[in-house]
Amino acid sequence: MATREWNPLDFDIGEEEDEEGTPSPSSISPPLQYFDRDRHVTFLEMMYNLMPHHYQSQEINRLTLAFFTISGLHLLRALDRVDKDRVADWVLSFQAHPRSRAELKNGQFYGFHGSRTSQFPPDENGVSARNAGHLASTYCALAILKTVGFNLLTIDKESILISLRNLQRPDGSFMPVDVGAETDLRFVYCAAAICFMLEDWSGMDREKAKEYILKCQSYDGGFGLMPGLESHGELNNISSSYWFMFCQLCVSRAGGGTYCAVASLRLMGYIEDDLLSKTVTSSIINVPLLLDWCMQ
Repeated sequence: MATREWNPLDFDIGEEEDEEGTPSPSSISPPLQYFDRDRHVTFLEMMYNLMPHHYQSQEINRLTLAFFTISGLHLLRALDRVDKDRVADWVLSFQAHPRSRAELKNGQFYGFHGSRTSQFPPDENGVSARNAGHLASTYCALAILKTVGFNLLTIDKESILISLRNLQRPDGSFMPVDVGAETDLRFVYCAAAICFMLEDWSGMDREKAKEYILKCQSYDGGFGLMPGLESHGELNNISSSYWFMFCQLCVSRAGGGTYCAVASLRLMGYIEDDLLSKTVTSSIINVPLLLDWCMQ
């Protein structure tokens, strides 16, 4: 009987076997021949037009879901499927605005809300009890606006940047909101990306942020989400930068400390593009140890 070389990609996990240990014909699945771009575009179009019920419990993160939808269509070269001006107007409607310049010092963050449900309506006197934005939602909002071609320099960036400093802690880390929140490298990355996209670093103390990041590099070369934690290597976002592409060696899902650390340092200007091509490095981080950790 004729035999052929076994290819694990030809079979489903847990396939049945005959008496000779060969997968039975009934368990064989045809191998995937191509990436079905059109099906992905159709799914993302559906997400653009209506949030599926599976995601409705994540309504508070609507801007984040929109970020993945718009970014996905952009990567698939299908942004022509959306009304870019309408998207920009919708995103801008989530920005929190202070009633006066003096309110920028009240400790709140005037970035972007994550959804309508986090925009509290004003009371009978027209005063909103709480008008604070969220750091991650603000990052997603600006990334969406940049993707659809909106000029970020035309928005009220002063309110964002001045109040952004309210979120930075004395150790250099950032909280996502102004009260009762955790601090770790995810939000340092969000803050760095916000300043980078707005082309203005007045919103953060870069030196303090850098020192916090360096304290997060572990003995094995990777970065923990906080100083003293184990190295964490899931991927937060995608960029065309050479350094960001390098960090995808440690890709998994979302929120990776190592990605956030290296990407933040690169955005802040502490790591140069051609670092890996140099014979002698003077990097502020232990690059050989980081490479070894990523490869493992």
